[in-house]
Amino acid sequence: MASEEQIRESLEKLMVPGVMRSVNGLNLVREISLSGQEVKINLASAALNKGTQEWLGTSAREIIGKLPGVNGVEVKFTEAKPADLNKISKIVAIMSGKGGVGKSLVAALTAILLKRQGFETGILDADLTGPSIPKMFGITERPTGSDSGILPVLSRSGIELMSINLLLPQEDDAVVWRGPLISNTIKQFGEDVLWGKLDYLIIDLPPGTADAPLTVMQSFPISGVIIVFTPQDLTAMIVKKAVNMAQKMDKAILGVIENMSYLYVPEIDKKIEIFGRSQGEEMARAAKAPLLGQLPIDPEVARLCDQGDIERYDSDAFASLSQATIQALAGPN
Repeated sequence: MASEEQIRESLEKLMVPGVMRSVNGLNLVREISLSGQEVKINLASAALNKGTQEWLGTSAREIIGKLPGVNGVEVKFTEAKPADLNKISKIVAIMSGKGGVGKSLVAALTAILLKRQGFETGILDADLTGPSIPKMFGITERPTGSDSGILPVLSRSGIELMSINLLLPQEDDAVVWRGPLISNTIKQFGEDVLWGKLDYLIIDLPPGTADAPLTVMQSFPISGVIIVFTPQDLTAMIVKKAVNMAQKMDKAILGVIENMSYLYVPEIDKKIEIFGRSQGEEMARAAKAPLLGQLPIDPEVARLCDQGDIERYDSDAFASLSQATIQALAGPN
């Protein structure tokens, strides 16, 4: 007779349509019981419509029925809320004091570097009025789900994504909402999306220190914050407000990243500081956190984002950022 461990290993092959993660990865397996040659499997129905439940039940019976000593498989579904099933080890917020500094890019690159290291990773695009994550990853399909929850969309490399843009009729539709509605939607992305088991959830915060970022800080168990800024004096002054907000809310600042730090001209082998001298060390001191990296103005980044192919990006600066970021993220529990 097959053991429970063998049954769980076999269920790793059972992929949930729409998100294409296993029932194990989405933490849907509630109970497995063995009685003689009979196997009973209890799966959570959260975010699964009736058609998906029927397909999973049939597929589970086929997969488990092939195991040695199994002469019958019963699969039933139990109601559950996504919030009760989600098991996320660390939630990291990517934050800035103002828009236009490349916060979403840093959120995307952080998720990409984590995925390349073998971590199960997701991105929550909480910037509801300026969502850009789906465009960077070339995602246009709408999420699936049911009355009990929503399934995230999977990127090409296997990063789970959720953004308001994936729920709008057209990607260029404006989200003209007042603060309370935006705050409630952000909360729903945490409670109603079935993230399943993740090592890291990266949250792309809205810019500033008002209602929306405050809602994220209060509604999610944030493990730490990464601050993004550009070299201009004005930006540095505003970003210090974000640093102060994180510190007042007792959120650990894992590090700071300076974006658009310079333009490298290979023909003359020179770095040109287009937006002024670097503020990296100054911002690191203000945040009392390490400077994780300095990203250049890179035309390749713009090209890949426009093509929805950011997962292909690589560079020396990104490799250096990856090493420092992985080390910083390994710190907080």
